[in-house]
Amino acid sequence: MHEAPGSHKQPGALRTIGEVSALLGLRQHVLRYWETQFPMLQPVKRSGSRRYYRPEDIALLRRIDDLVHREGYTLRGASQLLEQEASGGGAPRASNLLGYSDLNSGESMRKTLSKIREKLRLALEAG
Repeated sequence: MHEAPGSHKQPGALRTIGEVSALLGLRQHVLRYWETQFPMLQPVKRSGSRRYYRPEDIALLRRIDDLVHREGYTLRGASQLLEQEASGGGAPRASNLLGYSDLNSGESMRKTLSKIREKLRLALEAG
């Protein structure tokens, strides 16, 4: 059985871009690109511009990954949301923007989307 790169390190240790890439399942060029899109993401850079990610950088990358790949945010939208959260401002939830409180009650996204699809189908048939 193979260990994940960097898993032998202490929890607070710095991780290389290769280790973080393997840990999060994201390609290295994606991590480098996200640095340009998310100003709050600033890994430590040492000689030769080698990147070393702190635990808080990795937590931020996980949050970005969730927003972009699971919650459907664009990079710009995710960046704006993270900036609002960092400044203490509350951001509207996607469910509030859609007018569906079902997302807040823990109902799965799939069920909510199925309901929306059914409402659209009924509207098209009536229209």
